[in-house]
Amino acid sequence: MPHAEAHAQLHHLLQLANLPASTADNVEITGSDLLLQTPFKFVSPGAACVAATGLAAAELWKLKTGRAQKVSLTMHAAAAAMRSPRYIKIDGKKPGESEEKITGFYQLKDGRWIYLHCNFPNVRDGNLKALGVTMDKEAVTKAVAQREGLELEAAMFAAGGCGGFIRTEAEWETCTHQKSAAQIPLFEIVKIGDAPVQPLPPGDRPLSGIRMLDLTRVLAGPACAKAFAEHGADVIRVTRKDLPDLGAPSDVDTGIGKIQAHIDMRDAAQAEIMRGLVKDCDVFLQAYRPGALAARGLSPEALAQSRPGIVYVSLSAWGHEGPWKHARGYDTVVQSFNGMAWRPNNATPAFLPGSPHDYVAGYILAFATMVALHRRATIGGSWLVRTSLAGSGEWFRGLGKFSPAEYQNLPLELPPDVLATLLTEHDSPWGRVTHLKPAVQLSETPGRWVRPAAPRGSHAAAWPARA
Repeated sequence: MPHAEAHAQLHHLLQLANLPASTADNVEITGSDLLLQTPFKFVSPGAACVAATGLAAAELWKLKTGRAQKVSLTMHAAAAAMRSPRYIKIDGKKPGESEEKITGFYQLKDGRWIYLHCNFPNVRDGNLKALGVTMDKEAVTKAVAQREGLELEAAMFAAGGCGGFIRTEAEWETCTHQKSAAQIPLFEIVKIGDAPVQPLPPGDRPLSGIRMLDLTRVLAGPACAKAFAEHGADVIRVTRKDLPDLGAPSDVDTGIGKIQAHIDMRDAAQAEIMRGLVKDCDVFLQAYRPGALAARGLSPEALAQSRPGIVYVSLSAWGHEGPWKHARGYDTVVQSFNGMAWRPNNATPAFLPGSPHDYVAGYILAFATMVALHRRATIGGSWLVRTSLAGSGEWFRGLGKFSPAEYQNLPLELPPDVLATLLTEHDSPWGRVTHLKPAVQLSETPGRWVRPAAPRGSHAAAWPARA
């Protein structure tokens, strides 16, 4: 039966985008959100965001052809989408875990807990510098046990690292930045320049001919770009050869459907290549900290002038306002701050059974960016779209919790027979990749990816010809 709460949250997203409620008349979301063992209600808002991307794609198709189509989604598919990399297999096997074991929860001097995010070497080294130790798990454990939580948290950020003191929700609500994250709109679509109407390119899919530059890493930004590729856009993921990345399974999962190119903006010739790509793109997606790209001439204002009609998409961890707007952040770090990782009686913390801050933010960006493209095609203009991980968390944190009786006996994984219906495979340079199918279903233009997952830097930095 239709899921009333997910539909209500979809209507909330439409309201924020200034779209009429009737836009969702052809959307059906079915199933239950009591699927995974967690008190937090993230499956229904996640389903709303995933459905919103399908709805926005259908609206672009309607604008292009005059034909409406039905959009459908199950709550099982939405729940799986919030934890997509967990289902990646290469040649039938799950990718092996990294040798790096420093990331994790550690007890502090007073017995409370702190999370150290060490998934990237530069961030890990900043955390180790703050602790004054080398990369040794036992040494890290002993060093953390001599420190106070807020003091060590600040020291890690100051040293270029990243982590979070495990706060209760009540403690998070006393933080100045929580007030900022709660007050900023969940997402914004802001006109930042004048430009003539730019009709949608021809093609047999909603985003055929749309070109997106993806300068993002980890999950949220790449998930947005993957959703664009799912509906026909040409997506070039731009990274740099010397920058570390997560590898399998995350990069395999988020790389599906994309062209993978290296560009080093420190080199004049390669910087010129980037400017050429920007000149011919429709969407510029980035997840650097606010203001970080201005020195490279890649601020929203600069690109609205050099490429009128661009849709500039900006993701941040903590939002574009507030005292932490320039701080590093990841889904797990936000969960450490906002109380979602905390467990009663100072028990060992635990993260949610998924990465909902990442995926809610990523799908919100995909939805809002398609809305901006619709505006560009009807009224013109250059547009800025933005959201944050912390803001996404405030949204679904505010939806309340399940009672222990409702969630404590739920499984940590979806039923195998259900999961089997959600998976597909394709051949890639990585090998035979098993992964999730597109979660949202469109009746006339079903989502699909035409490019296999590929290691970063596999392709030339050039746009394919439009149809």
